[in-house]
Amino acid sequence: MSFPAVADLLPDAFEPVRAAWRETASRHVAPAAAAIDRDERIGPEVVAALRAAGAFASGFPAAYGGLADPGDGPAAQMLRHGLMHEALGTASASVQGLVNVHHMGGSAIARWGTADQKREWLPLLTAGTRLAAIAITEPEVGSNAAAVKTWAAPDGDGYVVDGHKKWITCGQSADLFVLIAGSDAGPVAFILPRETPGLEIRPITGMLGCRGYMMAELVLDRCRLGTELMLGRPGFGVSHVASIGLDAGRYNLAWGCVGLAGACLAASLDYARHRQQFGKPIGEHQLVQRLIAHMATDIEASRLLCWHAGIRRGMGHEHAARDTVTAKYHASTMVNRAASDALQIHGAQGCGPELALERYFRDARITEVIEGTTQILEGVIARHYYQAVPR
Repeated sequence: MSFPAVADLLPDAFEPVRAAWRETASRHVAPAAAAIDRDERIGPEVVAALRAAGAFASGFPAAYGGLADPGDGPAAQMLRHGLMHEALGTASASVQGLVNVHHMGGSAIARWGTADQKREWLPLLTAGTRLAAIAITEPEVGSNAAAVKTWAAPDGDGYVVDGHKKWITCGQSADLFVLIAGSDAGPVAFILPRETPGLEIRPITGMLGCRGYMMAELVLDRCRLGTELMLGRPGFGVSHVASIGLDAGRYNLAWGCVGLAGACLAASLDYARHRQQFGKPIGEHQLVQRLIAHMATDIEASRLLCWHAGIRRGMGHEHAARDTVTAKYHASTMVNRAASDALQIHGAQGCGPELALERYFRDARITEVIEGTTQILEGVIARHYYQAVPR
């Protein structure tokens, strides 16, 4: 295993990348964030801006149009990808989610697709002309992906798939889904194009937070999928295909949580400087300083966990999956503390629609549910360490 130079992976070396993505997010995403939350949709102008900036190409192989600096190694590319998600998370958790699920679905194809599947789909995904999502969750099946009831029955040279998926992020807007179904041979994964006959997409609205996720239910009524649309082989749908998508999603979301928490901190600092109580700015009161200090320290700790996970993911380290889960766990719990403390600093001012803080609070809550609940991840982390420590 070759190791990159330490200086090349220090945060200061990536400041131009961070600044560029922050500029993109602040110019094209942040101004639309309130409308995205209100209208529960991400408009085409935001999608077009993300496409032009290369957001949908980030994290994919350069051979298929992926966004990569020729001078970067895999670890640096992974860090660049994370910094993009941090910037998007600062501007809009919903937009970060759109790019996240696109990468989740695309990552599964990039890892487990055949040569023909990669040639057909990946250039469309990296160009952002087709958007991807991942369809695992069902009305009665959440964290236990292997228990899905959607069923793929052999039919000639393909399969007939029936079932019901729910809470599918960007289900309303995605052009293709990486679908997980059961079969007699075990869990199986397919590429499911939106135009497949028998597929009905039902919008879900009124969610607590991340309302721009454009969630949907997918109802599959005798959808015929040829073997050319199968990812991997039967029995590998969860252990291999879904796990790749979920691992990518957890990494991306961890960075998005750091960005959202940073927005909470920035709002709190601005408010604490100007809000007067007892004859001085509230930022001069020690209890407010305590909240700020905890928030800032938590954010830095999560960012370092994300950085560590990014380097190990890029290097293909044996503990990369564990570090990714740890980063997502810490960052999602951290952003909920940050949003709660920020709301406490703002008081009643933060509870109304005039400020973005109530949206931050609602969006933060979703992060402990998606890509593995907090409780599920605690078990995953513990098992990683049980396996790593000699008996």
